[in-house]
Amino acid sequence: MRIQLPILAASLALLAAPLASGHCQIPCGIYDDNNVIGQMHTDYLTIEKACKTIDELLEDPAANGHQITRWIMNKESHAQSLQEKVLNYFLAQRLKPDAEGYDEKLKLCHSIIVTAMQCKQSTDAANVKKLHDLLHQFEEAFGTKE
Repeated sequence: MRIQLPILAASLALLAAPLASGHCQIPCGIYDDNNVIGQMHTDYLTIEKACKTIDELLEDPAANGHQITRWIMNKESHAQSLQEKVLNYFLAQRLKPDAEGYDEKLKLCHSIIVTAMQCKQSTDAANVKKLHDLLHQFEEAFGTKE
């Protein structure tokens, strides 16, 4: 009987533990959707500038090799940052299966992730434009009205 008593006590303690409610992985109350979306726009602007600058520097790659490398690394970093915000903030924490417009929002998240990947792979202005348009759709879908 003594062995069962600690198990019973532990079970009751688990049942009495308060549940954490919040959308964050660690409910901190710091983040807000508009702030994260603003950071995503900053990532986009950096990607756009990097693509334009890389194309300009490629006119004389021998003279601009180091700058080209730095801009490529910067472009990839911001594309990765944008993908991580969609994955780790919106998909993991904000998009709920029972939410209104779930399927459309899920498709939008996927499109942004894929388009950011395409921006990593080239400086194609069509990908940059598509990312711009997707981010505005994203802001309408996820942004909060103040």
